[in-house]
Amino acid sequence: MTQKRILLGITGGVAAYKAAELTRLLVKAGHHVEVVMSEAATRFVTPLTFQALSGNAVYCDVWDSRPDNAMAHIEMSRRADVFVIVPATADCLFKLAHGAASDLISTMASARTCPLVVVPAMNRQMWDNPPNLRNVAQLQADGVQVWGPAHGVQACGETGPGRMLEPEEVFDLLNGFFDKKVLAGKRVLLTAGPTYEAIDTVRGITNISSGKMGYALARACRDAGAEVTLVSGPTALAAPLGVRLLPVQSAGEMYQAVLSEVGRSQVFISVAAVADYRVKNRSEHKIKKGDALPVIELEENPDILATVASLPAAPFCVGFAAESQNLLQFADSKRRKKKVPLLVANLVQQAMGSDVNEVTLLDDAGQHPLPAMAKAEVARAIVAHLARLL
Repeated sequence: MTQKRILLGITGGVAAYKAAELTRLLVKAGHHVEVVMSEAATRFVTPLTFQALSGNAVYCDVWDSRPDNAMAHIEMSRRADVFVIVPATADCLFKLAHGAASDLISTMASARTCPLVVVPAMNRQMWDNPPNLRNVAQLQADGVQVWGPAHGVQACGETGPGRMLEPEEVFDLLNGFFDKKVLAGKRVLLTAGPTYEAIDTVRGITNISSGKMGYALARACRDAGAEVTLVSGPTALAAPLGVRLLPVQSAGEMYQAVLSEVGRSQVFISVAAVADYRVKNRSEHKIKKGDALPVIELEENPDILATVASLPAAPFCVGFAAESQNLLQFADSKRRKKKVPLLVANLVQQAMGSDVNEVTLLDDAGQHPLPAMAKAEVARAIVAHLARLL
């Protein structure tokens, strides 16, 4: 996301402390952040905290005369690229849904010309209260973005829906908020991460794939407006918010999961580093150390990408080729053999486990090399190229 003017509205909930971390993340990323607070919010976190974090004056009163025209509610909301209310209490949602203009935040929301995002936070029973759910539905019908809430432990000690999203999650969603929705209306199925083929109950065959490229692509597709399902082997990564995650272990499990989902998908992106072979004589118990070395027999796993590409009503397929040598030669051969319209080639030495990747895109028009970039940027470039081909 290029530098944006972000207006943060903070209402009176205990989750207001999370808005401080969100402010820090946004400023660190280079955005211009201005903060407005309700009177109740100042009872949880002081305006001085947000002034120090944002580097800008904080406004709390609709009668504040600091702007030249004494109209902060109009001036600030109209110069913003997005207005984010975080946390948004049940009372705030009620005001917004009914067009109230009774305090600075609700007045700004009424006068805004930019998109509005609300990040709810409240007790689980308040969230499930029918009038509150009607207010949320009305806001969504009016085009307001509602992010969350999450399900989890709340400050009151109860567990359920109503917990505010974490600052990192809101930051992640904001990063993709302004992306062009070039995949709007598309269903995208991805695979990511390594697979694990068991030898016995404690040992197995796997690889060093971190899953970072696949997860970055899942986020990029989500930010481009697609409905995303991610079939992931074992990784240490958190599931991207707004992406449906199907965790698997082995190549066989990934194969079955993909075949069960591919019929409803327009795009299939095969990023996972799938094991070519599995153990034929897997032991049901831990193999004990003895005089003789154990003999491990291998058999071939099904080729997921080739299978999907050969379906009668195949989706648009994007493959990945990770090679250690002769990259473009091997990658082009793989693309032609599997009849894949788009293939992403990268060197394993540069890609696996790294936060940076350098890839070449191969399609019927030829080769399209990309410079070394963060995997999030590589993912956006792949999605842009994919959208043009679609």
